[in-house]
Amino acid sequence: MVLSQFLILGALLFSIGVYGLLSRRNAVTVLLAVELMLAAVNINLIAFEAFWNTAAAHGQIFAIFVITIAAAEVGIGLAIILLVFRNRASGNIDQLDLMRW
Repeated sequence: MVLSQFLILGALLFSIGVYGLLSRRNAVTVLLAVELMLAAVNINLIAFEAFWNTAAAHGQIFAIFVITIAAAEVGIGLAIILLVFRNRASGNIDQLDLMRW
């Protein structure tokens, strides 16, 4: 496989993530869209690292950092969504004016 195929796959996943982020109103779906975008970034990082074929493996190291940050983001995001759902009984983003005063 060539580099352009991985870049097209990454661009497609990132575009789907941006569409999901901008068009959905459910908070869990928005978190899933952000995860799709981070997965696209990981694909690009690994593809470029394999293309350059360096011994330092910078792309893989950055991908591990992105996976770690994504796991923390999901944990905190789901905790916030669960607390809002308990108070509001809805996971709709349009109704999240709870923290705004």
